[in-house]
Amino acid sequence: MDRPEKSEYDAYYERYVSTVADGNIAAILEEQPSELKALFANVTEDRGTFAYEDGKWTLKEVLSHLIDGERIFSYRAFRISRGDETPIEGFEQDGYIENSNANNRTFAELLEEFDLQRRSNVLLINNISDENGKRMGTASGLTISVRGLVYIMAGHVRHHLAILKERYSI
Repeated sequence: MDRPEKSEYDAYYERYVSTVADGNIAAILEEQPSELKALFANVTEDRGTFAYEDGKWTLKEVLSHLIDGERIFSYRAFRISRGDETPIEGFEQDGYIENSNANNRTFAELLEEFDLQRRSNVLLINNISDENGKRMGTASGLTISVRGLVYIMAGHVRHHLAILKERYSI
């Protein structure tokens, strides 16, 4: 799947897309669960409820957010790639986290769930034709292509990996 043109997604998402290197997007997506597992390999469970500042998500909530994002972005890519022209509603990420029960889960469980979700999404993405990858749809009131969503998925994880390293010091 080729890199999307900037006209295929809202300027807001450039902060994600720009972090994704050129190359095989499926391979990049396949590597990210291992990157997350390596990052959390030495983080103890008791640190899971650490937030770097009041009102910010805990480490486990960040992982839960990545799982939520993975589901939402792939659902959008799936619908648009199949030619569904129905506008797709947005979602309130903070409300999702409040109801995620993330802090009562283990790192291993959260990382496994992300891995399984991502593996499923890579299978989906590998079977989207080039033509269908260019399909445009509406999500959160914005026009976006399937391949834009795929690159946003990869960039969203890159974005949060950087935050985890910089602000959570892991």
